[in-house]
Amino acid sequence: MKIRKILVAVISLFMAAALLTGCGTASSTSGASDLPVIKLGSDSYPPYNYLDEDGNPTGIDVELATEAFARMGYRVEIVQIDWEKKKELVESGAIDCIMGCFSMEGRLDDYQWAGPYIASRQVVAVNESSDIYTLQDLAGKNLAVQSTTKPEGIFLKRTDERIPKLGNLISLGHRELIFTFLEKGYADAVAAHEESVVQYMKDYDAKFRILEDPLMTVGIGVAFANNDDRGLCQELDRTLEEMRQDGTSLKIIGKYLDEPEKYLEVDTLEKDN
Repeated sequence: MKIRKILVAVISLFMAAALLTGCGTASSTSGASDLPVIKLGSDSYPPYNYLDEDGNPTGIDVELATEAFARMGYRVEIVQIDWEKKKELVESGAIDCIMGCFSMEGRLDDYQWAGPYIASRQVVAVNESSDIYTLQDLAGKNLAVQSTTKPEGIFLKRTDERIPKLGNLISLGHRELIFTFLEKGYADAVAAHEESVVQYMKDYDAKFRILEDPLMTVGIGVAFANNDDRGLCQELDRTLEEMRQDGTSLKIIGKYLDEPEKYLEVDTLEKDN
């Protein structure tokens, strides 16, 4: 399969703030200033992490992290990172953890994981007028994904017999750009988390159609470096589970997504054991 790797030099005009090429400006989200700080790395990925109208970090992951780490006695700073550099940033200690709708599937050995705390479907979306209705209809087509994400790996490896050979896999640096490529006709389809597709359609009144057959259902987790021996990962895992059980997670997710209960059905998903 021919793979076209597109390097993005400028950030889409749809972005509310510049994403950093490394680990730079961090925004405090909550908590007393004298509490120890957890630097949480993420890119812009609505509805999980994005900037509100006042330029403050918000979203599902921002609220969950703020509450969970507050219970643990920490203050969270959201650091906008280059998603492609997330592993090196957490391993170097530039950030403490990665939390941005991050799929655990296939990555269990790469990090220590807290979670899964949310279940998410990876899906394919097309324009409403498209003649693509099944995964097999993608044969020979051009599909756009965000680079280093789970959908990119699915279409690169093609270990699932349902995945056909594409014409081109277009890997882009930022989430918004894959949807721009679809709307402009540069791509025939996109693959991403279902929540991200739905959020984009709401934000920009885009007319996409999500294929009925998902690529897979994955568990979303918080990633720490394998050499991190502070015990934060294990404590966060317990705290997120407490929040799921006491209804806090349901309340937060319900602010952003319809049918929040289905996103908390994580018991059968892959865990870091």
